[in-house]
Amino acid sequence: MATITDKQMSSKPNKATWLIEDAPRGCGRFMARLRPNGERLFYFRYTDAAGERVFLPVGIYDPNGVDGLTLKEARTKAGEWSRLYQSGSRNLRECLEAKVAARIATQDAELARLAAEKVAVETELNRQAARKSVTELFEHWAKIDLVNRKDGGAEVRRMFEKDVLPFLGKFAVVDVKKGHITEVTDALLARGVNRMAKLIFSLMRQMFRFAVDRDLIEHDPSASIRKAKIGGKDVERDRVLSDDEISSLAKQAPDAGLLITTETAIWIALSTCCRIGELLSARWEHIDLEQRTWLIPAEHSKNGKPHMVSLSGFAVNQFKRAQVVSGNSTWCYPNTGDNGPVCSKTVTKQLGDRQRQPDQGTMSRRSAKAQSLLLTGGKWTPHDLRRTGATLMTALGVLPEVAERCLNHTEENKVKRIYQRHSYVNEMAGAWRLLGECLEQLTSQMP
Repeated sequence: MATITDKQMSSKPNKATWLIEDAPRGCGRFMARLRPNGERLFYFRYTDAAGERVFLPVGIYDPNGVDGLTLKEARTKAGEWSRLYQSGSRNLRECLEAKVAARIATQDAELARLAAEKVAVETELNRQAARKSVTELFEHWAKIDLVNRKDGGAEVRRMFEKDVLPFLGKFAVVDVKKGHITEVTDALLARGVNRMAKLIFSLMRQMFRFAVDRDLIEHDPSASIRKAKIGGKDVERDRVLSDDEISSLAKQAPDAGLLITTETAIWIALSTCCRIGELLSARWEHIDLEQRTWLIPAEHSKNGKPHMVSLSGFAVNQFKRAQVVSGNSTWCYPNTGDNGPVCSKTVTKQLGDRQRQPDQGTMSRRSAKAQSLLLTGGKWTPHDLRRTGATLMTALGVLPEVAERCLNHTEENKVKRIYQRHSYVNEMAGAWRLLGECLEQLTSQMP
């Protein structure tokens, strides 16, 4: 038989059949094995050094060359082996295995080269990433970390856009040194806002550590700066308004040019011992003036636990004053667009503006009210009202443990948290009632 054809390969023999192509002596033979079950296999037959015939598989026949070899491809492959055989190689199997091993070694070397190139590319990308500006780093940090905060990172963004990015925003992250960071904090200290300087320093450190964790930079530029050196040692606030100061505040507040809502916020914070942020985020759906209750939902409380406040008559009257202003709004303290609550800093800013030195060289409307809320004990903040309310409670005979519950503090003692399950609902209601009655007397001249 001279040449194997596709027609022969497609035939259906009744028994196993060999198709053999003619070839000169000493060249080996290209062959095909056909079986009744449809199996079609190519072989190259040769005689090894021991004089034994060897049938070396070439491949499976597939006329389309998809799942096997076409006749032409198989013949070409067998022709290569024939030339190798004619060159003197009598053990083709070992020879071919050696060639395969060499090819694998070449492929491994190529893979190693590609891996090295990949490392080089990643190193370059990291180097370029380190050239990101601080503003770009902040946006990355905000997208990954700050978005998980209760306000979505809005307050941190406000602080950075005001006090950090104007100084550092255009710097490449890798070029930021500790001197650049202290430049930011020094500007804050010069304004006299030491606590803000500490807070912003802490946030900058978080951001740069975020960059280190993602290999954007090798070292945190704030690492060698001691937090205690920023604005001095932390001093725990202990400001508590005295009875006389509360009475004075009731007389001064109406003439301080405050919004009615701000006035009510002062007295509600004082009479409920709530945090000002919890109050300004309050919704009317959570307040029942008939039952005299206010539910602070978990998402608004600092410890992530819901807190039910029993409202005294004093607190109810203040909520009613706020309700007149808020109208049909969902929020007790709606923003100007009525699509959410006012900023948590609104009350703090108004109170701060009325406890400062008057503007030099001018008597603007703001400066005329600059000292309208100053009290004899010095400057006070909304959080001091919370401390004052709790202090008044204990002075009125309320047990400290009950006052702590009114503050919605988490019990620090783990054993108590686990085993002491008394709710103190009645005791807390009594504490708030006593506090309200006391405030009624101290503020009897207020509107």
